[in-house]
Amino acid sequence: MITANIIYTSFYLFFITSLIVKTALLLLNMKHVKAHFNQVPSQFQDTISLEDHQKAQNYTLDKNKLGLISLLFHAVILILWIETPALNSLLYFGTSIVDSPIHQGVFFLFAFSIINSVLGLPESLYSTFVLEEKYGFNKTTPKTFIVDLIKQFIVSLVIGIPFIYLVLYILYSLGSMWWLYTWIFIIAFQFIIIWAYPKFIAPLFNKFTKLEDQELKDAIQDLSKSTQIKFEDYFVMNASMRSAHGNAYFTGFGKNKRIVFFDTLLKSLSTKEVIAVLAHELGHLKRKHILKSIIMSSFFLLAGLYFLGNLYQSPEFFKAFHF
Repeated sequence: MITANIIYTSFYLFFITSLIVKTALLLLNMKHVKAHFNQVPSQFQDTISLEDHQKAQNYTLDKNKLGLISLLFHAVILILWIETPALNSLLYFGTSIVDSPIHQGVFFLFAFSIINSVLGLPESLYSTFVLEEKYGFNKTTPKTFIVDLIKQFIVSLVIGIPFIYLVLYILYSLGSMWWLYTWIFIIAFQFIIIWAYPKFIAPLFNKFTKLEDQELKDAIQDLSKSTQIKFEDYFVMNASMRSAHGNAYFTGFGKNKRIVFFDTLLKSLSTKEVIAVLAHELGHLKRKHILKSIIMSSFFLLAGLYFLGNLYQSPEFFKAFHF
């Protein structure tokens, strides 16, 4: 029989191992950057100055330091959630407001998510207005930052609450195999969001206009033919309202599949350089990296839900986490 102590110990074993591995990877990356700080890679010595190289290295180091602090901070927050009466207090507060178990669950999970988002706000503020500002990348105004938060909250309400409600409905209504039905629902929901994102969600935060540069469009067509990847829609996103970083990406599937360029990318690079950036992104699609990632994450989701489905009816499971 699996006892509360075994569950509790197993959780912390996996949690601490994960924390150690992530911390080690960040530290190793920082060590590698420092080791090559004073020398531009040979491939780029003719095009990148030592000063620009070191500026990029300093940026990477600062990003990694913030990532390390963030990792440890969120680890502490998680431990506090588990080891203090906070989760029980949040649960009891929900039961005092609504009677239905499903509604109680929706309130609990959504409130938990909102509280964690608020706790992560200082990190987001520091990253945007201190770190990115320090290196000249930030273009986000306080007004844009606040408007984005409001929009994100509304989108979370519109999408998140129905999603949580349906998951809990499956849990309470479809018997012991609820974990399998939940997995099927989440996979289907994921593809709906991927389909809807380009036309219905992304435009809430940015403006998208048709690409007008005919030279670039012709170059994209040549790349599409050589890679046998067809894209009919090319868009430019006003990324410059938030950041000076440049990028390109593809999104959606079916008729909603499109290539999106940051306006900052088009302003700073030549047509040949833009195509090189796009080729990198299309390489992920050509090598099926995204499909492999979806399959892998789906497998781990199924394994996790199966594990939870078997523990769900055990009082020891809830006892392990002080419920």
